[in-house]
Formats: sequence, structure tokens, C-alpha cells
Amino acid sequence: MKLVSTAGKAPASTLADAVLRGLAPDGGLYVPDSLTPLAPEAVRALRRHGFPDVALAVARHLLSEDLAPDALERLVVSAFDFPVPVVPLGPRTFVLELFHGPTLAFKDFGARFMARLLAALHVSQDRPLTVLVATSGDTGSAVGHAFLGVPHTRVVILYPEGKVSPTQERQFSTLGGNVEAIAVQGAFDDCQRLAKAALADAELSGSLRLTSANSINVGRLVAQIVYYFFAWADLPDPDREVIVSVPSGNFGNLTAGLMAKRMGLPVTAFIAATNANDVVPAYLQSGRFRPRPSAATISSAMDVGNPSNVARMQALYDGDLDRLRRDVTGSAHGDDDTRTCIAEVERRFGYIMDPHSAVGYLGLQGALAERPNAIGVCLATAHPAKFREIVEPVIGRAVPMPERLAAVLTRQPSVRRIPVDLEKLKAVLKG
Repeated sequence: MKLVSTAGKAPASTLADAVLRGLAPDGGLYVPDSLTPLAPEAVRALRRHGFPDVALAVARHLLSEDLAPDALERLVVSAFDFPVPVVPLGPRTFVLELFHGPTLAFKDFGARFMARLLAALHVSQDRPLTVLVATSGDTGSAVGHAFLGVPHTRVVILYPEGKVSPTQERQFSTLGGNVEAIAVQGAFDDCQRLAKAALADAELSGSLRLTSANSINVGRLVAQIVYYFFAWADLPDPDREVIVSVPSGNFGNLTAGLMAKRMGLPVTAFIAATNANDVVPAYLQSGRFRPRPSAATISSAMDVGNPSNVARMQALYDGDLDRLRRDVTGSAHGDDDTRTCIAEVERRFGYIMDPHSAVGYLGLQGALAERPNAIGVCLATAHPAKFREIVEPVIGRAVPMPERLAAVLTRQPSVRRIPVDLEKLKAVLKG
């Protein structure tokens, strides 16, 4: 796989170099130079197969030139060793549950895949590697868990102090070992800016092997492509028009879906479902991308005012907004509507959603109302127990607590606090 920068000023890169760098030398994000579609018969052959078979087939198509077949199979089987249910909610709506991994969030797919990919590509073994990640909630715990105890590897997690759920914070701040939690006195966008600035800093790059595990890193997106194919293949009638709604914050998840469509995924359209931080729906409507400070919502992992993956979305469509609009529709939903949705879904189906998945569900229902012959898939990105302080008052009962999550809440966190200051972060990284 050859990768190029969205900024267009860096030389093409191999997959190994792109995953290790995280950010391209010109400050852009890496995207595949091309994505070869699977043959239609190969796509049809995925139908009604289990997730491991679908994941391996798609991974082979993407990475057969980068990894030996046996190494790739070991990587996929090891990274995706948890169930991926597709749950029907009525005749036209299906929920793809992506929260059954170790940290109960969809970020487990990308983080576990990336940790194993670095090892398989032999890019992290000659001298210590520092993995820097900015998180609005779930990325931190997924990356921390994926790299916990990996020799010669250190993980530094930046998160906005007071702006992630208490459960999410405990998941990554109690890991210890080679995982450090850094509370930044700002918003997620400040954390992301700090991470990008550190990755681009010449002094740091001269003294540290530094990479990112955010969706900045293309290695994360490669893993996420696979579950879009599985969702389609597991539908009872995938020959109907299919719409996929993606709860979106930094837009890496949606970008992976658009890459899957480029590879032949038979999906008609995607819904970019956001909360009040609706810069992408506004961009799709007006044609002008206007980042702004993020607003705090109950779907906090999506509180992003300047989503970095917009650059990748634009690159995939060669800057042609009309083409992008044909594949993606924006949808924004406030906290009141999100709470109402959680309550209504629980009342009608006995199904409990977290706030992020509820935003995706709302986006899907709006699209299905306009397309009466379509069926739809909503991505459920986090277990509702991670947001029980929001969900339980809405549904009027307790959310079942997975044992591994309950265990986290008994541990003591270890957190260092810094202002929004690159020099302070550099001191942490060099320390």
C-alpha cells in the first residue's frame, strides 16, 4: 500500500513508515494513493460469513503486499477476538454493536490492530517508541489497553480535564505501567493541536521515536474498514438500498466507511451524525468548512470543533464537494433529542443506547423517513454503562455493568495535569 499526504508536499510513503510517523512530514494526514475495489463476486461471497472471515478477506485485499499471509492472519485473529453483533430494531433498522472489545468501545478495533501491525511490520523494536494520543473519551482507554505492557513502548494520553465521563477517565488513568494520563486544561481540540504540534516538532523527532494512535494515524482506519463490509454482509436483505449512519466527532470512523465504499461496499449513502458540534453538516450544506471551539454535550466523545479527518474526506473526493455530498448527508442533534431517543428506543425495544449511538440512530431514522424502500445500519460505538450517569436517569433503571468495567472503578487513577502549552508537553515527553 502506497500512501500520500493530504497536504501534497511530502513524498509517498510505505505503510510501515506511515504508521510509524503518524503525521506526514508536511503536516498532512496519510491516505492511500489508491484503493482497488474488490471484485463484485468477492463482495457477494462475504454474505452471511462470520466477522473473522470477512475481516481476513478485506485485510488480505488491502495488505497482501505488506504482510505475509500467515502474519496477516495471526494479526487479524488476535486483534478481533470479540463478537460483533448486528441487532435488528424493527424491520428496517439494524444496530452494529462495536463495543464488545476489551474497553467496550469501537476504538478497540483500530487500537488493537495498530499495536499488532507495528509489531508485524517490525517498526517498533530497535529503540523505544512513544505513542502519543489525544482522546475525547474512548480512544485513550483503547490505545492504552492495546499497548499496555508492550516492551520498549510508552503511551502518553492527552485528554481534556473534566470533559470525559468519569468511567472513561478511570479506564485509561488507572492502567499504570507504560501508560501515562495527562489532563490538559482545555478542550479536545486543544489536545489534538498539542499532539499534532509535538509530532511535527523537529527537536522531539530528533530525540524520540514518536507516533500517534489517534485517527490521525492511517493504521487505525485500515482496521475500521473491515466492519463496514461485515455489517452489509450480515444484513438479511443486503440487495436493498442500504444507508449507514455514523456517530461522528473527529470523522475517522466515517472516513473509513468512505474508503470501504471506494473499495466496492454496496452502500448507497452515509449519514454524518453529529451533536451540537455540527461543523461538518454545516460544511456539507454551505460548502465552507468553518472550525470553531467545541461545545460540551452529553455525547462528549463527539465534542470536536475542528475534526482533522475532514482533510482525508476532501482528499478522497479530490476536493469535489458535490461528489462528497452524493455519498454523505449531515445530521445534527441536540442533547434533548438525544435523551428522548434513548428513552424511546428503550421503551419500544428494551434496548439501551449510549448517547453517541443515539445520535447515530436519530440520523438514520431521518434518512429512512426520506427513503421508504431503504434499510439502514446504525453504528453503536460505546457500551451504555460507560455513560450510565446520563443514561440511567433517562430510562429510569440501572444499566447492566460489565464486570471488567466495574473492576476499573475500584482502581486509583494516576494523572498529571498541564496547561495548553507545547513546551509543557515536550517536557513530559522528554522526561
